[in-house]
Amino acid sequence: MNAPRLHDCVGALLVRDGSVLLGRRAEDRAWLPGAWDVFGGHIEAGETEDAALRRELLEELGIVPLAPARMATIGGDLPEPWRLHVYLVTAWQGEPHNRQDHEHCELRWCSLDEARERLGAAHAEFPRLLARALAG
Repeated sequence: MNAPRLHDCVGALLVRDGSVLLGRRAEDRAWLPGAWDVFGGHIEAGETEDAALRRELLEELGIVPLAPARMATIGGDLPEPWRLHVYLVTAWQGEPHNRQDHEHCELRWCSLDEARERLGAAHAEFPRLLARALAG
């Protein structure tokens, strides 16, 4: 029997003025329906992490990140094996706006406490990563 394929993804903690931008996933999404999430997505075949991050942020938010900094890689096994390369993004070109409302039904700038509340259950490392990202 073949093992499930690993979903290799990138995600961005977009930080501005002491807040981080999160998106609530649409209820009909296959992965994490209705859950709060960072912006990003799957790395396509032959694509680098940096290229995937830039593509995803442009597609989802209409922005181009400037000097994203890799923070960590986290992962899990449910609903299928996944790995998320988390980047800190503190500068970008453009103004973030929801370009894919079929993907995210809500965008919100969140304080550290709000972000921990929304992402804490997703992975044990998110509270620590959020604190680092928002520490300035």
